[in-house]
Amino acid sequence: MAPPVGEPRRPGGRRGGAFRLLRLLLVLVPVVEVALVIAVAHLIGGWPTFLLLLAGSALGAWLVRREGARTLRSMSAAVRTGGLPVQELSDAALVLAGGVLILVPGFLTDLVGLLLVLPPTRPLARRVVAALTARRLLGAVTVNGQVVDGQVVDGQVVGRPDGATTPRDRGPGDPPDVIEGRVL
Repeated sequence: MAPPVGEPRRPGGRRGGAFRLLRLLLVLVPVVEVALVIAVAHLIGGWPTFLLLLAGSALGAWLVRREGARTLRSMSAAVRTGGLPVQELSDAALVLAGGVLILVPGFLTDLVGLLLVLPPTRPLARRVVAALTARRLLGAVTVNGQVVDGQVVDGQVVGRPDGATTPRDRGPGDPPDVIEGRVL
């Protein structure tokens, strides 16, 4: 549960949510993959399903190799011209992530991997990753040692539970500092 607006939040509080989501995905994705493989096997048979999975992995490996080489060439060109290869680095990361997903047996991971690897869909994936990263990085603002979720705060520490008036590092279980100010 998120703290009320303007109330300090412990540093790293969102991390628990990210790990919970990761754990949920690590359980749900294999279940969905097995269900999809069983459904396809019922439709087209066991051997054709196996061959389809094998062909998808082979095609994905070839595509990752081709797109990875293309990304490395564009990264080298950007560095040679003196530019920062920001887009090329994000493309390389997307191709790598897509390659890992394609090599994992299953139709869902193959589909997501292809969306990350294919040149027409990679810019969309890059924008989504950039937006999520910006949201994650800018979602918490630190004010006088306090992390305030998504709010710009004009204020100062006016007191602590131990009576001091200077900011300090907080540990787990420490009560919050008293901040006087306003949420802008």
